Amino acid sequence: MVRRRPVALTVAGSDSSGGAGVAADLKTLEAHGVWGTAALTAVTAQNTLGVQAWEAVSPELVRAQMASVAVDLSVDAAKTGMLATAAIVEVVAATVAELGIGPLVVDPVLVSGQGDRLLDAEGIDVMKERLFPLASVVTPNIGEAAALTGRPVEERVTMVAAARAIAELGPDVVLVTGGHLESDDSPDCVFADGEVRWLESPRIRTRDTHGGGCVLSAALCAELARGMEPVDACMAAKRFAERAIAAGVALGSGTGPVDPGWERGLEG
Repeated sequence: MVRRRPVALTVAGSDSSGGAGVAADLKTLEAHGVWGTAALTAVTAQNTLGVQAWEAVSPELVRAQMASVAVDLSVDAAKTGMLATAAIVEVVAATVAELGIGPLVVDPVLVSGQGDRLLDAEGIDVMKERLFPLASVVTPNIGEAAALTGRPVEERVTMVAAARAIAELGPDVVLVTGGHLESDDSPDCVFADGEVRWLESPRIRTRDTHGGGCVLSAALCAELARGMEPVDACMAAKRFAERAIAAGVALGSGTGPVDPGWERGLEG
């Protein structure tokens, strides 16, 4: 008997340079042995220097893509990335609830690494109200955590406070990543069941970090699709993302991408 392969769905934007968004998600899912499927929310023109332009897909087409996959392929886990507009956030939340898609990882992509806005202001409120309560794990970096809570997030104490505040919005687990801290280490804060757990690691000194958050959340989604518990999946995803960052590719004139296919380098 042929063993069924786990299936995961990413609901996110494109990246024409291949380093983030749906491109990074699908590469990461494949690296985990998970069959990746996608519902595109926006088409971006971007490279290692930033996002030059983007256009959102209609909410109706986003829903149609999600439903097309979910009714046929039996999705084992899903994740969201760039959702672009409040209308898309609304339809994604409604479709997840209607079709019972999950477990769900919500990567609250608000701006690009170069500061380009990727979700409108109303969309942030809709995400907090409609999508977070459906999430198994929410994965903000410290900048996103600050925007979501309206308070500075600059060190461990405020990371914990932000994680608690976001958890009150409904997700089972909150993972606040510390990659943007001004420190020699890169701690991530996991808040689950009222308890805090720190995932420690030294900082990897590299400029090639494009797509790191996408790879982390996609790795987490892959582990959930394979049946891992959320907190354990956070730990496994962090280790995978660390290896991807360490294997970052020096492409272009700006911030090169991380490499979710880092295991290929171990084969030789």
